[in-house]
Parts: sequence; C-alpha cells; structure tokens
Amino acid sequence: MQGRLSAWLVKHRLVHRSLGFDYQGIETLQIKPEDWHSIAVISYVYGYNYLRSQCAYDVAPGGLLASVYHLTRIQYGVDQPEEVCIKVFAPRKNPRIPSVFWIWKSANFQERESYDMLGISYDNHPRLKRILMPESWIGWPLRKDYIAPNFYEIQDAY
Repeated sequence: MQGRLSAWLVKHRLVHRSLGFDYQGIETLQIKPEDWHSIAVISYVYGYNYLRSQCAYDVAPGGLLASVYHLTRIQYGVDQPEEVCIKVFAPRKNPRIPSVFWIWKSANFQERESYDMLGISYDNHPRLKRILMPESWIGWPLRKDYIAPNFYEIQDAY
C-alpha cells in the first residue's frame, strides 16, 4: 500500500522504499543517505514546508543508525495537515547524512543533538558540534554498544 508521496516519487522515478503506515496512518518512507538531499528538496517543493521533528536512534547493536524526519504540509484552511515520516539509515562505521538545515532551519539543533548522542555526521551543517555533552566527551552515549567511561559495576553489594 502506497501513500501520496510515495506514489509521486515512483511516478518521477525517485528511489525510495515504502515502509507502510504507522498507527496514526502516517506514511513512512526509507531513503538512502545519498538520495536524501534531493528528496528533501523535492518534499519541500511538493508542499512539506514544516519539519515537525528530527530524531535519531540506534537500530541494533553493531547495526545501522537511523535519522528520522517528520514532515508536515501546513496550509491555510486545512484542519488535518498531511504528514510523512522519512527514515534515513546510515552505516555505523562512518554515518554521514546530508543536512537539511538549508531547507528547514528547525533542523539545526535537532541534527546537532543526533550528532552529539549517536555520532551521525550531517554534511554541510553550518555548526555541527556537541550540544549536550562536553566537547571533551569520548564516544556516543545513545549507541547500544556504548560503554560509559569510568563505569565500575558493584559486585556483591551486600
């Protein structure tokens, strides 16, 4: 089952994978990192003029990292705006995804947080640096295989 954006992308021969719909009926698409910038521009032109949120997560220990974008078409006189969820999966070894800051300015702090917590580099981001952790912090705290520095498990506490 395809949603409106997926059907439009298929019609124009743009590479993506439909992941179906979530429990609220929001269309979910998977995009490759190398295709994300062009599809982001196309999505904006298609009418998705509002980036509601961007987040990231670790799919599995040693597996892929995902950057998730929730886009909305804001129009006057529309009670239920159309939404789409786009997931961009990147390899764990060198996770690089094009930044969409230049399309949706609200991606600024959200992409920085994803970088800080998971180590996903957003190409062409104007100020990609840590936002929550100190600059001297080593590693990416929200990765499933992260081991906290100086963590000592208490053995036989009682």
